[in-house]
Amino acid sequence: MPQPVPPLITLVPLKEADFAELAKLATDIWHQHYADIVSPEQLDYMLGGRYAPERLRLYLPEQESWLRLLKLDGEMIGYCSYALTPKPRELKLEQLYLRADHKGLGLGGKMLRHVEAAARVRGCTTLMLTVNKKNLESIAIYRKFGFVVRESATFPIGRGFVMDDFVMEKQLV
Repeated sequence: MPQPVPPLITLVPLKEADFAELAKLATDIWHQHYADIVSPEQLDYMLGGRYAPERLRLYLPEQESWLRLLKLDGEMIGYCSYALTPKPRELKLEQLYLRADHKGLGLGGKMLRHVEAAARVRGCTTLMLTVNKKNLESIAIYRKFGFVVRESATFPIGRGFVMDDFVMEKQLV
């Protein structure tokens, strides 16, 4: 009896042709994940700014920031982005999102390991991120992967909205 073909899981660089599909995926994920964390108005404001084509184009030169799309058999199901920070030897995990129907399969961990490897290749010894203090599920996952809280911070993001976050970090050895 033939063996089933395992799914093809890839992390591929963002291309301009992906902008609309990425924005739709982000909207779906964010509205589901953040519904109990931030107001719908703040959510729409954040999505509108972060996934506008002019903002996504900043990832295309791939000089100090990168965005990778997670695809399962060619279908976009998640994404992660990361960038060098002004602090020497530090990389920031900016985003790591996965469709809810694919959680628990190790795919988020695959993206996180990719970002860790990218940090090491660039000579970074610290990987940091910010996460909303109410985002308990994500905080638990980051802790599982060795992140600790570095500080608590509130960031104004415009239109009177703020992000009340933990700054977390992981030392890379």
